[in-house]
Amino acid sequence: GYQPGEIEEMFRPLRQFLIFVEAIMKEVSKAKDLSKKRGVPRGDALHALLARDNSATMVTLDRHFQKLLDIIEPKRPQDLI
Repeated sequence: GYQPGEIEEMFRPLRQFLIFVEAIMKEVSKAKDLSKKRGVPRGDALHALLARDNSATMVTLDRHFQKLLDIIEPKRPQDLI
């Protein structure tokens, strides 16, 4: 329910560490397929694909990403401190 400007303001202190990306239809379609095959939420599958395709570090505590280790190796927040 946040406006784009509000979201940008919340992340301003972290701006040097973040990248903002938009999914293309190919990634959305692949995420849908991956979600069904691996039993993970579609959003998690899409985030894994976006992180891989943009050479980004995935930071999460979500255990669903353990099913996607061949796509992305997630990092825990405490591992980055």
